[in-house]
Amino acid sequence: MTRIHKIAAGSILVGLLVLGLKFLAYWLTGSIALYSDALESIVNVVTAVAALFAVWTSSKPADADHPYGHGKIEYFSAVLVGALIVVAALLIFREAYNGFRHPVPINPAPLGLLMNALAGVVNGVWCWRLLRWGRELRSPALVADGRHLLTDIVSSVGVLLGVVLVALTGWAVLDPALAAFVAVTVLWSGWQLLRDSIGGLMDVALPDAELDRIREIIALTADGALEAHDLRTRQAGPQTFVEFHLVVPGDMTVETAHAICDRVERAIRRELGQPHITIHVEPEEKAKHSGIVIS
Repeated sequence: MTRIHKIAAGSILVGLLVLGLKFLAYWLTGSIALYSDALESIVNVVTAVAALFAVWTSSKPADADHPYGHGKIEYFSAVLVGALIVVAALLIFREAYNGFRHPVPINPAPLGLLMNALAGVVNGVWCWRLLRWGRELRSPALVADGRHLLTDIVSSVGVLLGVVLVALTGWAVLDPALAAFVAVTVLWSGWQLLRDSIGGLMDVALPDAELDRIREIIALTADGALEAHDLRTRQAGPQTFVEFHLVVPGDMTVETAHAICDRVERAIRRELGQPHITIHVEPEEKAKHSGIVIS
């Protein structure tokens, strides 16, 4: 089991622990807001399971049926998670609506509030690590999992403070109002996740900063070539694809052109990890005089 697999499996264990703590908090207090918070944690567990499946599949090497690898499965996983988050938000809205119609006094049991606070701390620590690891490993599934946990933390803090306020004021209607707040937060998180995941499925290019760095590397390391043009990039889960045309003098030997390509590839890999790089070598009459000028 690789590092990324262990991280994804750890998310499932953390999700189950937090789920148990939050349902215990709801059972002790009877709060609709805490119940909505616990419902969101069910989605956290499903998210973690989907992330483990996605990173496990995406790590498989390319084969005859999938010559570009299996990286895009992480985006499908993230889309599924986004849809589940939206469903969870609708379920919470339903509970909030019933609470508005029939407000029920809550029991602000200190132990229940403590359990919810402990769940928030566990989520906070794991969320911080998950986002860091996900960006480091270029895993959309882990980042999606971490971003959802971040939303869960924000809503949990709001719910916990709100339940304390309900206990102090006696305003039972605040409880379903807080549940509705959680639903709006969850819905926004689901929308952002769906938007970003669909962008990945549509072969969105690398960020501008990384594109500029690739252009700079080509300009500095392709000594002997004339120019580079038609730079294209895309991200497929943890895999990055870089493609461009490299124009060389017409009388340059294949061996020399190949050496230039090797040098450029090594430099790009030092910057981006292990991207898939395709360089199309062209003679000087193919120059467009509008691409990357070689230093």
